[in-house]
Amino acid sequence: VVAVLHSTIAIEGKAAGGEAYGDAAAFTPHPQFPFNDYFSKSTNLQFAEGIAELGVIKRLLHASAYNDDRIRIDPSVVRGLEYYTGPVYEVELLLQTKDEKGRPVRFGSVGGGGRYDGLVSRFRGEAVPATGFSIGVSRLAAALQLIGKLGAESETGPVVVTVFGPDSVPDAQRLTATLRQAGIRAEMFLGNPKKGVGEQLKYADKRHAPCAVIQGPDEKAQNKVTIKDLAAGRALASGEASRAAHLQKQSEAQRTVPEAELVVAVKTIIGKK
Repeated sequence: VVAVLHSTIAIEGKAAGGEAYGDAAAFTPHPQFPFNDYFSKSTNLQFAEGIAELGVIKRLLHASAYNDDRIRIDPSVVRGLEYYTGPVYEVELLLQTKDEKGRPVRFGSVGGGGRYDGLVSRFRGEAVPATGFSIGVSRLAAALQLIGKLGAESETGPVVVTVFGPDSVPDAQRLTATLRQAGIRAEMFLGNPKKGVGEQLKYADKRHAPCAVIQGPDEKAQNKVTIKDLAAGRALASGEASRAAHLQKQSEAQRTVPEAELVVAVKTIIGKK
């Protein structure tokens, strides 16, 4: 079905503008997507909107380094038709093990969720767009224990990448993916993207993050990032015995580096802990 998305991504602009996609007949359906008649209905705007939304999701996933080998767009997935109003998703654990008779066993789905814009209104009487996700904790814990990755939580939290509004989310995801690919625990701020950096740094502090990554419009224009050493900042706030020590801590607490040096700079900060 990913092939369908590749062949239909061109309609996103039309769908966003509410136009009918008259070139639908030119699309090539994926062999595992049997709903061929959908592609001949040039007035089906709801279908066009769905394809466009999948395109946006696909781009955001690719920005996070989750490519087609890990993400599959599958129209056969069905969840809660009575309340889901948008994309639905499932997480399948591909780890294979064996049962007591030596037969191969797959853990399968360990989580699922989706978009439900009308569910909260049933209880509060007001429209609250929402996305939810649930995890099969016992199944996931069993799998992690099997591969030896279920241990005590680290005292040091992940590096937190801040966001500057919805438009900066793809860049924040890309920076997060860069850190993860270098073996650094990292997460993008997932709260309201309109919250200021100060609120996001408070969140990072609660997460015991060693540092936070900031890329506002000015940094992005220069292809740079600002890294805030939260531990150094805490020491600075506690006060120093001398002015020289205070200035030294102040210079260490925040630095701006070229984006290409992000991993090295973060590893330097983590190495101090």
